Amino acid sequence: MTAASPGGPFGALRDQLTDAAAAFADSPDALAGILAGIVDDVDRALAVPLEIFPVCHHSPASALAMVRRLREKKPKVIYLELCEDLGPLLGELRNCRLPVAVQAFASELDGFPAGWGPLSVVAPVTEASAEYQAIAYALETPGVELVCVDRSTDHVFQWLPRDRDDRPGGEAGATGRDETPPDADDDALHGDAVGVEIGDLRPGFAELETHLLHHGKVRHWSEWWDQYVEQPLAAADHDTYRQVMVLIGSLFRRLRPARPEKQERDEDRERYMWTRIREHLAASGADPADCLHVCGAFHAASRVAQFGLAPDAPAYEIEPRTATRWRYGLIPSSHSAIEAQFGLAGGSVSIAAATWTKSLTRAGLRPYRLDGQQGGRTRKGRTAVVPAPTGGVTDRLSGFLTAAGEPAGLDEAELRGWCVDIVRLARRNGYLASTADAIAVFETSILLAGLRNRARPTPYDFADAAVTCIEKDVVPGRRDVRRLCEILLGGDRVGQVGYDALPPLARDVLDRLAPLGLDLEKRTVQRALLDLHADPGLGPCSDLLWLLRHLLPGDTARPIMGERRLGHRSVRESWDLALGRNQRALIELGYEGVTVEQVLEQRLRRTVRGPEASTATALAAVEDAITLLGAPRLVDELGTRAVELLAAERTVDDAPEVLRRIRRLLAHHRATAPAPPGWCEAFVTAGYAHYCTLLPTAFADEQTGVRQVGAMLGFLVSLESVALSLGCDRSQLELAVAQSRPAAPAKVALLWAARHQLGLLPLTELRARCADLLANPLVVPTFPQYLSGFVQALEPVPGLAPFVVEVMSTAFARLPDPVLLPWLPTLITTLRAHGPELVPLLVREAGRTFPGTLPALDAWTPPWTRPAVPAAPVSAAAPAGPVVALLAGHREPVDAVAGLLGHSGDWPAEPVGQPVSRAGAADLLTAHPHTADALAHLLRAGAR
Repeated sequence: MTAASPGGPFGALRDQLTDAAAAFADSPDALAGILAGIVDDVDRALAVPLEIFPVCHHSPASALAMVRRLREKKPKVIYLELCEDLGPLLGELRNCRLPVAVQAFASELDGFPAGWGPLSVVAPVTEASAEYQAIAYALETPGVELVCVDRSTDHVFQWLPRDRDDRPGGEAGATGRDETPPDADDDALHGDAVGVEIGDLRPGFAELETHLLHHGKVRHWSEWWDQYVEQPLAAADHDTYRQVMVLIGSLFRRLRPARPEKQERDEDRERYMWTRIREHLAASGADPADCLHVCGAFHAASRVAQFGLAPDAPAYEIEPRTATRWRYGLIPSSHSAIEAQFGLAGGSVSIAAATWTKSLTRAGLRPYRLDGQQGGRTRKGRTAVVPAPTGGVTDRLSGFLTAAGEPAGLDEAELRGWCVDIVRLARRNGYLASTADAIAVFETSILLAGLRNRARPTPYDFADAAVTCIEKDVVPGRRDVRRLCEILLGGDRVGQVGYDALPPLARDVLDRLAPLGLDLEKRTVQRALLDLHADPGLGPCSDLLWLLRHLLPGDTARPIMGERRLGHRSVRESWDLALGRNQRALIELGYEGVTVEQVLEQRLRRTVRGPEASTATALAAVEDAITLLGAPRLVDELGTRAVELLAAERTVDDAPEVLRRIRRLLAHHRATAPAPPGWCEAFVTAGYAHYCTLLPTAFADEQTGVRQVGAMLGFLVSLESVALSLGCDRSQLELAVAQSRPAAPAKVALLWAARHQLGLLPLTELRARCADLLANPLVVPTFPQYLSGFVQALEPVPGLAPFVVEVMSTAFARLPDPVLLPWLPTLITTLRAHGPELVPLLVREAGRTFPGTLPALDAWTPPWTRPAVPAAPVSAAAPAGPVVALLAGHREPVDAVAGLLGHSGDWPAEPVGQPVSRAGAADLLTAHPHTADALAHLLRAGAR
């Protein structure tokens, strides 16, 4: 790259700046080098045969200059600083209402760190932007070619540092600063996407920005830019505009802090763009004089060797893209989303849109617009009358920098209208504003403009004055005065992607929901009422809404009435739908598949096959597949995967959820099918063996909670009958319980309950152990933990509820207040933390045990303290009859049944030829004659 000649059109300006640096700077050499370099950058950019058009993003001045230049030059090729793979989507802007954003999205990464996914790149487009005017001109003018020359979206992430595996925060090469996370709903339209912005002009040097804001008497950068760049350049000619924009870009470029990685990315972008331009010129044979390169003013002041069309420029090798599959589309955007993502002041984009409309009317220009563009009004205007092109480059910078700004008179009608409208809007939002406040805002706006050396109040002065005069101390509603000013001056315009520009999945969703009779493209929340009994044709709409409820954000499809669970479908449903407000989420869902069912199926498979998959997540996926898809083959596949995950798990952290879900699934299959599917049977047998193996370790492990151990025992006990019928051995559970040696009090109580369930610990002995605990002063402080264990034991042994009520009541009755009151809070917090779903069992049991009225409580005696009632004497008369003869002929089963019921005795001697019987059996038959008759009837029926 050759240095600019000391002469040329800017020689006088260069000498003047060098003399000023020597006269006023402490280090004249450094300052003179910077100032002379800025002039050299301007000279170099204007000397390129291919015209460079520097722009600033969302700048009305850039858009106006672009409209003028396009009508004057009528270029045949436009090279646009935009990711080259986003170019084919620009034609879809015809079907949208601006602002929208062109998006590239990738969820399956290949070549990038896994923690970065999903990747998303957006390029927002507004009408008041130079790039949109260039796009509209190129697409609507026959014979004009639009070529996007910036690096691809894949290269955007290739060039980011990879020293960490978390999500990339912001695209420094595109925005020059970290991304500002959005807070509001409209601010989140871009999500966490990386923003690609054309013409970002903002100082990278914080001290420089602070200096400019301080001396410009403004609060933020957007206001400084509007005051000192936008307004002076709005009516400037083309040569002046180009030179000033390149001058600003060069200034910010030379005064930024030294950040080698960011500087390298910026220069790589410039090498990339000029390489693509050279390739296109060589392939198409286009004349550079008929071309226009639209890029940011920052990149127009580039100093890379590939800059320009010099034949001796070194070649730049572009790296190949990764194997990541990118999907492309349009998503809705908004003014606030653009401001939040690119760090602009609130309301600045809305003010720019209002300035653009006013400038068009003032200049009588007719902007370019895509045919069929939604949401736009046809502006009547004349074709701009442009001056004849000047021959060669002339110095316009000197005059622009030295000329005083032309004072614009106060537009009292405009300011008066603002003041009246803001008072009216404030009153609608709960403020006690009056005509006096409108007068105060008017006068304060003029006063603030004078204090800031402005000839007329700007929208920023008006907003500050309104906040000062109207917002006294509190905000009565959800909008403050500054937000009301933004609404008044243009509002937060939200774009929309048209039906024809939506992906196939989004169009399919809208078509399938058409029977609801709602305009789902509106951004308002709409209520849908579905009576599936009266109109069964709405059943497919209900199925689709439940799918969207599962896949999209919570407020997209929110059920007000009705539910969908295993074995239950509501007959009447009510929904709040906000598909228009969440259009971005619906569009990104379309990147994953063609139909909603396909996307859900893919997600369920990824969930159970992912590195974080667990048995509980696999069972949840099975439930979703049953309730939402009804696909038996997918259910079997997911269930088989759940069995594999259960066998591979080495912890029992998810045991409570696993137990709850498998119980629910078994109950569903028993109610809907003759037998549970094969995967359910395999899950029960695998779970029985798995939990029996881990049970001793879980009892001894301090990291395993009592709730998890209780859930393991609940699985083993409640599903024992199913497991034994499938071939499992009960001795596994007995050995596991025998090998368990817990130390924690809660687990000790849980082990006692398990042994009681297995018949190894009678209730009398369990009651005696609890009495010993209460009698031991050293154990009393830990007794709430024992109670917690007994509460968890209700999961595997629900019949233990009366005993738990007995133990708790005994503790409250025996312990004195000095002992009881200290551990009462511990008991409450322990039960709340470890057994909130089991406490209702205790409450119901207590309600059956204790009297229901207070007077009855005085005479009430606990059932566990009442003496046993002796059995009534039985007549000694020997029974006779055919039933007795039948039972006497089968003495073994009769003795067994009598032993289980607590009876014993001998069969008395009978005469020869008569059956022999024992007194215990005789007493039993005499006391229960109906049972004996029923048994005889069954035996006769079986014999027949």
